[in-house]
Amino acid sequence: MEIIEKVAYLKGLMEGLGIDESTNEGKVLGKMAEVLGDIAQAVSDIETGVSMISQQMELIDEDLSDLEDDFYDDEDGCDCGCEDEDDDDLFEGELYEVTCPSCGDTICVDEDMLDEGEVACPGCGEALEFDLSGELDGSDRGEEE
Repeated sequence: MEIIEKVAYLKGLMEGLGIDESTNEGKVLGKMAEVLGDIAQAVSDIETGVSMISQQMELIDEDLSDLEDDFYDDEDGCDCGCEDEDDDDLFEGELYEVTCPSCGDTICVDEDMLDEGEVACPGCGEALEFDLSGELDGSDRGEEE
């Protein structure tokens, strides 16, 4: 039984018992029942509002989850697009994944970047140096962090 129903029962009980509202006690009980009815209505309105807000929050949470999946769901941690098939024509040579020792971000570098010997990490700005002096030819490049 909800609060509004309980207050209605109480008012009905007062009428059924024949409480006379012309007496002092009857006036007090009548006003108390009236105040209880107002409080019960206010609580009911609050419950309805909370329920509506809860439903809206669930929808917002679902939308946020979808956005997070779209923007942050990169399992391998590489944001350069080296695994994207459509971006293959952007780079002429092979791509290599390098992990920054400072921030742990994984970045992709091409052969030209390796030939330069150094590239700045886009995550933290740390200079990543590549020492290729031990290589005999460019066909088997290694990564150095």
